Amino acid sequence: MPAGATFNRLHDVIQNITNFQGGYPGSYHLFEFDLPDDHIRVTNDEEAYQEHQHFKKNRKEMEARILDVPEKFKEMAEARLQDLETVIRKPTGLKIDTYLETYRQLSYIYDYGDGWHFLITLEKTVEDYHYGYPVLIEGAETAPPEDVGGLPGYDMFLKIYHDVNHPEHEDMTAWAKEQLFREYDPDFINDRLKSIHYKKTEWDQINKQ
Repeated sequence: MPAGATFNRLHDVIQNITNFQGGYPGSYHLFEFDLPDDHIRVTNDEEAYQEHQHFKKNRKEMEARILDVPEKFKEMAEARLQDLETVIRKPTGLKIDTYLETYRQLSYIYDYGDGWHFLITLEKTVEDYHYGYPVLIEGAETAPPEDVGGLPGYDMFLKIYHDVNHPEHEDMTAWAKEQLFREYDPDFINDRLKSIHYKKTEWDQINKQ
C-alpha cells in the first residue's frame, strides 16, 4: 500500500482483492475499522456518524436521559453511553499511516449481516516504494462471493459449486456468475488494483489533509 492512503482506500483495496463488490464507485454494505485504544470507529455508516454528532452537541442532556433508568438497566445504559462516546470518523477523512504504525494491526468488519472479519497486519515498511498504487505480492485460496451467507453459507456454496452432480450445481453456478465470483487470480487482482479511481471530491479532501 502507498503511504498516505485513507481508510476508504484501504477498504477499496480489500474489496478489490476479494470477490466482494463494496468498493469504489459503489457502497454495497456497511463496513468499519475499530481503533479501540483511541476510542474511534471509522465507518461509512452515515446514521452512526450523525448520531455521534448529535450526541456531541447534546451530551449532558443525553447522558442524563440515558442514565435515568431503573437499577437493573444501569449496566445496559452505561454500555449504550460508552458506545455513543466512541468517536465516529468517516473513512474518507482519515489516513491509515499513524494507526497502522502504532497498532501494527487493524480490525476490519464488512457486511454486518454476513459478518466478515478481517485482521489487517503491517508486515513491513518499505521506504523506497515507487508504485503509486497497491500491489498484491502474495496470496492463496479463493475469496467468497458477495451475500453468500457468511462462513456457513460459503462452505455450502463451495460444496455445491464444485460438485457437478449436485442437483443445485447449475443454479449455484449461474448465481455465482451474477455475483461476479472468480477463482483466485493474482494477475487479474493486480490489474484491478491499478485501476481504482476516486471521485474528484474525495481526492480534493485527501490532498487537503
